[in-house]
Amino acid sequence: MNSEIVENMVPQRKIGRSVVALLAGFAVNVALSLVTDFGLSAMGLLPALGQQPMNDAQSALATTYRTLYGVVSAYTVARLAPYRPMAHAMTGAAIGMALATFGAVATWNRSLGPHWYPLALIVMALPTGWLGGKLRVMQMK
Repeated sequence: MNSEIVENMVPQRKIGRSVVALLAGFAVNVALSLVTDFGLSAMGLLPALGQQPMNDAQSALATTYRTLYGVVSAYTVARLAPYRPMAHAMTGAAIGMALATFGAVATWNRSLGPHWYPLALIVMALPTGWLGGKLRVMQMK
């Protein structure tokens, strides 16, 4: 194969792998969050979706496990990244922060729970991304 063709193929393959890493991290986060939400709701620890607003204690519980899942998903992104795992983890975290911001704006006046909860998800997005990426980088050494 011509070396020019090979050189042109490599960046696209890496971009594709980067996108797959980001999508996998997103899928891990959503799956873990939904399973936990439904499980805790079934146990009566969280209200059923759309039934009643979460109180402060329930919001603190949700913030805790969603923060943990943010670290896990950032680690997943970094683990699957074809190069620069920390940059990939932080890109995923920035996307997560943007989604959390959109969610906060969309639900702000819907009486779903305390206003600090969506703000906490926004604030924690980048630190969890950094921690997940850092765990992967430390593992690589």
